[in-house]
Amino acid sequence: MKRADLPDRHSLFWKLAFLLVAFCLLMIWLSLSWGRYVEQRNLFLSDEARVTLSGYAAEAEHAWLKGGAEALDAWQLEMAERENTWVGVVGNDLQTLSNYPPTHQQSQHMTFLRGLDWPMSSRARRAPWLKIPFPNDPSQGSLVMELPQRFLPGQYRVAWRVVTSGVIPGLFTLLLCVGLYRMLILPLNTLREQANAWRADQLSARLPARALNRADELGELGRAFEQMSERLQSTVAVQQQLLRDLSHELRTPLSRLRVASESEEDLMRLRERIGREVDGMQRLVDDTLQLAWLDTERAPLPEEDIQVQALWEMLCENASYERAWPPAQLQCSVDASCWVRGHLNTLAQALENILRNAIRHSPANGIVSLAAQREGDYWHLWLQDEGGGVAQEDLERMFDPFIRLDGSRPGDGGFGLGLSIARNAVQRQGGSLWAENAERGLRVHMKLRARVG
Repeated sequence: MKRADLPDRHSLFWKLAFLLVAFCLLMIWLSLSWGRYVEQRNLFLSDEARVTLSGYAAEAEHAWLKGGAEALDAWQLEMAERENTWVGVVGNDLQTLSNYPPTHQQSQHMTFLRGLDWPMSSRARRAPWLKIPFPNDPSQGSLVMELPQRFLPGQYRVAWRVVTSGVIPGLFTLLLCVGLYRMLILPLNTLREQANAWRADQLSARLPARALNRADELGELGRAFEQMSERLQSTVAVQQQLLRDLSHELRTPLSRLRVASESEEDLMRLRERIGREVDGMQRLVDDTLQLAWLDTERAPLPEEDIQVQALWEMLCENASYERAWPPAQLQCSVDASCWVRGHLNTLAQALENILRNAIRHSPANGIVSLAAQREGDYWHLWLQDEGGGVAQEDLERMFDPFIRLDGSRPGDGGFGLGLSIARNAVQRQGGSLWAENAERGLRVHMKLRARVG
């Protein structure tokens, strides 16, 4: 596997892997350590049973040393009643030391005697027989007895199996599920709440910081949700603002049309007036729709190599014809090596809007010039007029829709959409657009991606 194919170190993969590996190791440890403990509880005598049985051996030794066989006889009778089992005392040759010899069946049991530390068979149908040497002097003899029922290990074998094989693994599995829930489901629930907020038109709702600060894939998804939320809110706000501004801008020409239709003007003047107002409204609607499209459309535009000098010559020719502007007053110092990468129609519209704005605010004998220089992978272009410039606080506001800094009447000096359309068009092609006041007039800067190669 290549290094590039491996998940990032902050990836959710590593968290899940760590959690599952820890769970597996925990279950292995449980099966080994806890299983060994359960085995000891089910196969070996408890500490309490060993202490009690060793005490019985000490009593037998005491009786033997104190009174011999007669004392052992009395002690054996008392032990048989106390534990309700057979008890005997034998020497190293397995011969009884008391006056009560074992029966043939009991002698057969004495051929295989277990020690206190030996495992007790879980398959035996009867209680095992034990040989417990005298604690002080094992050479004197040993206590032999059938293990009392109350000392048998494994009395709670079924309960232990239920706890070991069911309850404890179930608890650890529940902890694993809680960890997975906190790691996966809680962040997804947060994203679902965000989506539900959008569905309820609560576009200002935002994800909590804990969902955004995660370094894994869910954090990336949360940040994508946040960016999408901001974009959605911005788009809706722009569209609502455009609708409000458009309705406001349309009231004036509609009012003039109503007045004109009710006036006593002759037919030719009325037709001319109506045509002028309809053209203005059509231009307003077209520009507004163009701005809305540029603001909401995210599909990449088809690109091509564009020579700025040739584009400028075409725009100057159109501007000179439409605005009756002398071609000698439209100057260009950009040479033929200036090629940029972009969408021709969109870039042409952006540059045309900037040129028209410069001509509109320049004096009759003013010069509008275009210059450029190469800056790495970009071409830096600037268009300068010789108008009155713009107040410093309005240099950024002038790119907002329906902003007319010259206070012109709607439609006469434009609708305040040209520069906003130009900025959106340039930004859609990976460039940037801004303005500054020059020594004479306003200078509008553009940065466009240079042609590759």
